[in-house]
Amino acid sequence: MSSLKHFLDIHRLDTLTLREILDLSVKLKRQQAAGKSKPLFAGKTLVMIFEKPSTRTRVSFQVGMQQLGGQVVVMSEGESQLGRGETVADTARVLSRYADAIMIRTDDPAKLDDLEAYATVPVINGLTDLSHPCQIMADIMTFEEHRGPIEGRAVAWSGDGNNVANSWIHAAVRFGFSLRIACPDGLRPSGQILDWAKAEGGDVSVTEDAVEAVTGADLVNADTWVSMGDADADKRIKLLEPYRVDSALMAKAKGDALFMHCLPAHRGEEVTDEVIDGPNSVIWDEAENRLHAQKGILAWCLG
Repeated sequence: MSSLKHFLDIHRLDTLTLREILDLSVKLKRQQAAGKSKPLFAGKTLVMIFEKPSTRTRVSFQVGMQQLGGQVVVMSEGESQLGRGETVADTARVLSRYADAIMIRTDDPAKLDDLEAYATVPVINGLTDLSHPCQIMADIMTFEEHRGPIEGRAVAWSGDGNNVANSWIHAAVRFGFSLRIACPDGLRPSGQILDWAKAEGGDVSVTEDAVEAVTGADLVNADTWVSMGDADADKRIKLLEPYRVDSALMAKAKGDALFMHCLPAHRGEEVTDEVIDGPNSVIWDEAENRLHAQKGILAWCLG
């Protein structure tokens, strides 16, 4: 069995390991704030493959690696042979000879699996069409900074049952909170992931009623309604209009409920200005914690 530590999806790791990563993230954030960061990654190189555009993922991984003494090589699809027909397996074998870890942001989760199968260095999931685990690690870190342990809390999701929602489902099981997803019937998370959560004893429910999902929640989440590559934007926006997080919907949550959005936000679509800029919003802390959570992930992967 391989001794490599990959960070591929939240559900592929146990709760103790996920907690270990979050503890590392918190420790590294404190060290950075105190000016006491150590060059943990001196002599180490991270290769990042971007087949989808990125702001937060690219900058946070690059800055995090550099803050801890490491180096980064960034490749877009057009800058690598992956875009010209080279297999992921061959790319993985070659990059493993050059780098100490590989991060990929891609549409196809099969490419992530191929990287894992053929790389001889740790592989990190920077996003696929099925999941976004780095984001949710940052989100849980943010919630716990503001409100303490997330275990036993109620988390609401209003909008598309997309890749970020899938990672929230994984996290609900591993971290022991209830997750209430509100979305149109045609945009529900897949039956496979919901069946997995049920089999694992997770407290995950899906409703078409946003008020039902948000009422009494400790945390309310929204995400963009139209993702990169979605061809049916007008149809999706019409379906999702009842799931907009405005002040009236937010008022159904607990008085001290937090609001999160992984960004970029389309103001006036999935969330209104008074919510995203309001006193319950922690989106900038959430965005910052991508940096620290990913430093924790890198530290765990690289030992």
